[in-house]
Amino acid sequence: MTVTETVLGAGAERREGRDKVTGAARYAAESDGSGRAHARPVPAAVARGRVTGVDAAPALALPGVLAVLTHENAPRLAEPDDPVLAVLQGPGVPHRGWPVALVVAESLEAARQGAAAVRVTYDTEPHDVTLTAAHPDSYVPEEANGGHPAVRERGEPAAAFAAAEVRIDAEYRVPPLHNHPMEPHASTARWDGDRLTVRTSSQGTTVVRTTLAQLFEVPEEGISVTAEHVGGGFGSKGTPRPDVVLAAMAARHTGRTVTVALSRRLLPALVGHRAPTLHRLRLGAGRDGRLTSLDHEVATHTSRVKEFVEQAAVPARVMYAAPHSRTAHRVVRLDVPTPSWMRAPGEAPGMYALESAMDELAVELGVDPVELRLRNEPETEPDSGKPFSSRHLVECLREGARRFGWAARDPRPRSGTDGPLLVGTGVAAATYPVLVSPSTAAARALPDGGFLVQVNATDIGTGARTVLAQVAADTLGVPLDRVRIEVGSTDLPAASLAGGSSGTASWGWAVHDACARLADRLAALPGPVPAEGIGAHADTTGRADAESAYSRHAFGAHFAEVTADPVTGEVRVRRLLGVYAAGRVLNARTARSQFVGGMTMGLGMALTEDSHLDPAFGDFTESDLASYHVPAHADVAGVEAHWVDEDDAHLNPMGSKGIGEIGIVGTAAAIGNAVHHATGIRFRELPLTPDRVLTGLLTHEAPAGTFGG
Repeated sequence: MTVTETVLGAGAERREGRDKVTGAARYAAESDGSGRAHARPVPAAVARGRVTGVDAAPALALPGVLAVLTHENAPRLAEPDDPVLAVLQGPGVPHRGWPVALVVAESLEAARQGAAAVRVTYDTEPHDVTLTAAHPDSYVPEEANGGHPAVRERGEPAAAFAAAEVRIDAEYRVPPLHNHPMEPHASTARWDGDRLTVRTSSQGTTVVRTTLAQLFEVPEEGISVTAEHVGGGFGSKGTPRPDVVLAAMAARHTGRTVTVALSRRLLPALVGHRAPTLHRLRLGAGRDGRLTSLDHEVATHTSRVKEFVEQAAVPARVMYAAPHSRTAHRVVRLDVPTPSWMRAPGEAPGMYALESAMDELAVELGVDPVELRLRNEPETEPDSGKPFSSRHLVECLREGARRFGWAARDPRPRSGTDGPLLVGTGVAAATYPVLVSPSTAAARALPDGGFLVQVNATDIGTGARTVLAQVAADTLGVPLDRVRIEVGSTDLPAASLAGGSSGTASWGWAVHDACARLADRLAALPGPVPAEGIGAHADTTGRADAESAYSRHAFGAHFAEVTADPVTGEVRVRRLLGVYAAGRVLNARTARSQFVGGMTMGLGMALTEDSHLDPAFGDFTESDLASYHVPAHADVAGVEAHWVDEDDAHLNPMGSKGIGEIGIVGTAAAIGNAVHHATGIRFRELPLTPDRVLTGLLTHEAPAGTFGG
């Protein structure tokens, strides 16, 4: 067996794993340098208004406090492309939690004490943080996140729905959700004259450097940004956040190295969140189960700082064959923090609603939920008419059903029990688009027989270092241990950010091309590799971002078994199975980890994760992990992830699709559908907490619930 046959796809261990578990890996807030100061933001205590005064004297009187920056004395910034970064530039307060001051001190403790001592006065204005489907200020945006048109319509969906033999008209609610990475957002900055050096927790240092250069009006080549290790991001670190701007401002103001590490309580206000979404699904079908119409309407909120529209209706445009369809978004500007990316934006809440409605249709028709999805499999992408580069959802559903033992399921709701517990099973499909961005990479053969590969990729815990080394070794035809890889610095060849499940596809393409060119140079070399080595470079611009003639998506199927306690309302997930079609899997070990991680996050979305905006004070009431509950190991019992092999020649040289996000997409719906099967009650609002489930069991109908307040 050749090296090429064993390197790519093998379950190689993460190269940085030992450093992480032993504490050798260094993160953005960790620095060995002396003379470092720490800074702490002072969050606005009102939901809307203007700062009329900042009394910094009590803070400056404390031992160790060096400076207090406000909109009156902070360094001036050029107007940013992202207005979320225009911090300490004016007295306006667009939402509670907006930074109104920054305390710089000798220690983290002194900075925290100083921030608490700053006194701020405000002129307040009336505020509104409550989303409703019929909000009088809602409007249809030009587009949703990702550049998707806000509204798409084919055929005559209203007439087709009215004429359908079977109709489902249901509303679903997903609350605000929050990114809570293990490593909160942090940045360390230092100025040496006009040269800026930054260590930051980011999913892409290239964009951080570009943004800082624009804000501080210095050349990009005068800025170096590193993100050697990043303790998770889930989308919240996909763009620069206020921490990196505040750190650079404080460093310039004081002449010191300054670290800004956001406390977890500040994250909901400063780093984005998944916006709440209100869904209305109308499905029309014949008695044979074939869809005749599909209508998915979504209402969501954005901030007054900038527009961000969760594209939750977009997945319905690619999932099922329906000759008549309409997918539409409405949004309302509220006095809330700006929403942003959170793992599988759009797909996660959108597919929860769509797959729940499909389950309702299956129950209404008396058709098996797996079979219903098979009957509505499209030949081409319904929205664009493009052929799929590959689509093996049918195989995922069938293989998942086989592994799960679906054929033995009694379809009758409330038919399964285990002692006093109600037992149910559910299924849902999943999809996520294939995204690829241009990147550059360099590869060098060394005289000792080793190889150095450099690319400014960011490893946010996904195993990017390891997988990219496998791509390089496979392309060069050498053992994996002969390849050394460097990532996470703007001093390396520029690359796209780690987001949209696009990292490996984007960086791997550039690494493959650089290594292929290097292999050609080595093949033509008449003698040994010279002392300085031999290098090659690749840039995928014009190819990775070229328009494709194919609709490119990953697909999957989720199966869940749950128990519901009729006495307490507690729901437990006994089994969770995901089967995916995601192109060629490049590392079996890290791929399974990504799938399971996404499924676990989907379990949290279904059962525990919940947030509310307080209408009186205008802030999120769940602002830490004591009140915002993420799943613990005890909540995740049997979780399995498998995949079907795909050979797709229309993606990238590796034939890979993104896998970081599809694991979350169908999980919540599968669990919700299983809870309906167990209880006979359809709950249409997440999460399925004991109080909500128990109320439904006691009244034998799903509680209406409230939302946004």
